[in-house]
Amino acid sequence: MFDDTFAGIHHLGWFDWAMLVPYFTVLVILSVYGIHRYDIIRTYFKHRKKAVSEPPKRFEQLPPVTIQLPLYNERYVVERLVEETIKIEYPHDLLQIQVLDDSTDDTAPFAEALVERYRNMGYPIEYHHRSNRHGFKAGALQEGLETATGEFVAVFDADFCPPPDFLMRTVHFFADPTVGVVQTRWSYLNRDYNFLTEVEAMLLDGHFILEHGARSRAGYFFNFNGTAGILRKSMIADAGGWQHDTLTEDSDLSYRAQLKGWRFVYLPGLDCLSELPVEMHGFQVQQFRWAKGLTQVAKKLLPDILKADVPKRVKAEAFLHLTPNISYPLMIVVSALMLPVMIVRFYMGVWQMVFIDLPLIAASFWSISLFYVVAHRELYPKNWKRSVMLLPMLMAVGVGLTIINTRAVLEALFGVQTGFVRTPKYAIGDRPVNLEVKKYRRRSGWLPYIEILCGGYFVGMIVFAIQTYNFFSIPFLLLFVFGYWWAGFGTLYQEHQGHLQWLKQQKMALSTAREG
Repeated sequence: MFDDTFAGIHHLGWFDWAMLVPYFTVLVILSVYGIHRYDIIRTYFKHRKKAVSEPPKRFEQLPPVTIQLPLYNERYVVERLVEETIKIEYPHDLLQIQVLDDSTDDTAPFAEALVERYRNMGYPIEYHHRSNRHGFKAGALQEGLETATGEFVAVFDADFCPPPDFLMRTVHFFADPTVGVVQTRWSYLNRDYNFLTEVEAMLLDGHFILEHGARSRAGYFFNFNGTAGILRKSMIADAGGWQHDTLTEDSDLSYRAQLKGWRFVYLPGLDCLSELPVEMHGFQVQQFRWAKGLTQVAKKLLPDILKADVPKRVKAEAFLHLTPNISYPLMIVVSALMLPVMIVRFYMGVWQMVFIDLPLIAASFWSISLFYVVAHRELYPKNWKRSVMLLPMLMAVGVGLTIINTRAVLEALFGVQTGFVRTPKYAIGDRPVNLEVKKYRRRSGWLPYIEILCGGYFVGMIVFAIQTYNFFSIPFLLLFVFGYWWAGFGTLYQEHQGHLQWLKQQKMALSTAREG
C-alpha cells in the first residue's frame, strides 16, 4: 500500500482485487468474533466477585423433584448412570427417577431389568420405553414430563455421574420464584486419556469457566447445557415446552425461557463428571450436532431476541453467542483464498505484514489462545502452563472441525433436516480401552479424504511460502496441515483397525463353526 518498490511495474488488476477484498472482509468478520473473546475475558474478571455459590434463601420444606435420564443405545454406560443416580441424597418420598429409554438394541431389556432390580430394593425409580424416537431427546423429555411428579426436573445424560449432594446444593436456589434453571459445571472422567481428550476438556472449560461465568454474572442470557442441571417444571411449560425443531433443544428452551423473564443461575463450584469422546470422528459428530443446533436456534430465535424489550448489550451478546459457528465456513473461504492472495501479494514485505496482517491475526486467532489459557489457569492455577504446550494441538483440532462444521452451518441455514446423532460412549475412564470391539462407532464416509486433500493444499502453500521467502507464514500454515491430516489420517487409521478386528472376529467365528 505504501511501498513504491514496484511502482510502474506491478498494478493491482481486477483479479487481484477479487481475491483481496473477500479475503480481508472475511478476516475482519473473524476479527469481530476474536475481539468478542477478549471482551468475554474482560467481562469475566470485571464481574468475578458476583460468582454464586450458596442460595440467598432456602426452602423450609423440600419440594418434590424428578430426575430424568434420557437414553438411546447406551449399553456401556447405563449401569454406571443408574448406580450413580440412586446415590443422590434426597428424601425418597419426594424423589422420582425416570429412565427414559428410546433404545433399539439390547440396552432396553438390560436397562429395564436394572431399573426393576433397584425398584424392588426400594429406590423411587421407574422405566419408560418408547417404541419410536419422535422428537429424539426433546421428545423423550417432554413425554416424561407428562408423568413427572416433581416441581423441579434434573436431567443427566447417559455418560454423566452426578455427585450425591447435587440436589441439596441446587434445589434451594428455586426458593426464589424467578429462578428457572440452575446449571452446574461439567468435569471429565477421562480428561487425561489422550491428547484429544485433553484438548476437548480445554475447549469445554473455556465455555464453562469464561463464557458461562461472564454471561451469568453480567446478567446476559446463557444456556442450559442439556444435562447436569435442574429446571423448574412450570418454566418449561411457560416457555413452550421441549421442542425438537433444532438439534440443541437445550439452547432453544433456554432462550425462549429467558425471553419470558426467567432467571438462570450458574454454579461453577459444583461439577458433574462426564465422559469425553476419545476418537476424532466421534468428537466431530458431537461438534457437528452442536454447531448445527446452535445455528438453527439463531435462525429461529434471533428475530424475537432483537425485537425483545431487553438491553442492547444483552441482544448483542445473544447474537454473538448464537452465531460463532459461522466462523467455520468463513475459514473455508480464507483457506481457499490464501494461496491466490499469497501469489497476488508477492511484493508483500515485513511492514505490510506488521500493519495489516498482524492486527487481524491478533484479533482473529491470538484471542483463541489467550481465551483457553486463561480458562485453564482459573481452573488449575498450579499446572496451567501445560495448557500453553497444548495450544498447537487445540488450534489443530479446531482446523479438523472446519469441514464438518461448515456442513453443519450450511445445513442449518438452508433448512436441511437431519436426525439427532448421538455421541458414542464407552464407559471410558483414564485407562486404555480397545475401541475396535465396541459397538456404536460411526463410519466417517467421505470426510477424511476431503480433510487429507485440504492438508495437501496447505502443503502446496508452504512450498510457495518458502519459494517467496514468506517464512513468517509457515508455522501458521503448518497448523492447517497438521489439523487436517490428524483428523483425516487418524480417522482412517481407526476405521482400518476396526476393520481388521472385524475380519479377525469373522475368522474366529468361521473356525468355531467348522470345529462344531
